[in-house]
Amino acid sequence: MPASEPPPPGRVLRGMEAADAVRAPDALPAALASDAELLARIVDGDRPAFRLLYLRYHARLYRFVLRLIHRPELTEEVVNDVMLTVWQKADQFRGDAAVATWLFGIAYRRGLKTLRRWPLPVDPAARPESADPAAVPERAVDQDLEAVRLQRGLAQLSPEHRAVVELTYFFGHSCAEVAAIVNCPVNTVKTRLFHARRRLQDWLMENANNA
Repeated sequence: MPASEPPPPGRVLRGMEAADAVRAPDALPAALASDAELLARIVDGDRPAFRLLYLRYHARLYRFVLRLIHRPELTEEVVNDVMLTVWQKADQFRGDAAVATWLFGIAYRRGLKTLRRWPLPVDPAARPESADPAAVPERAVDQDLEAVRLQRGLAQLSPEHRAVVELTYFFGHSCAEVAAIVNCPVNTVKTRLFHARRRLQDWLMENANNA
């Protein structure tokens, strides 16, 4: 475990911190380093390496956690918790899976923990309406409504079923990678995908006329 303190959560590579990291003497080699190499540096307490790993994965982890818990006000906190775990437990990465798989696994567990305390909102797809709907092209409105309907359909699934759908279709992970992330056999992932697709399809058909 690194002896030094990690960068403050939520402030990694913000503003001048980003510029300072890019100008650091070892920034270029670190920027070209693999994820595993960055983790090895993090084990030794390398803060620039931690910042670079944060930059590489923050957006993807944020999207995944948000789609899992549907609570924007908690998503950043969960992601920061994930990265704090990375800083504290980088030495526990065994290398038997990709670093991305390891990170998403941590995010998945933290997301489930959050859902146990704060279940999904009544309407996960709800958001403020456009100030000027007439200014939005009709095709864009139709696509937006379809996206909202899909999000509502996904919200009908259990967190475990929703996660395998999200990881497979929205984040491009293989069934083997998803199995490692959610810590279950590959066949279980395939079974969850089958039932999730069937339930989602049934819900979408039953609610075809509901925006």
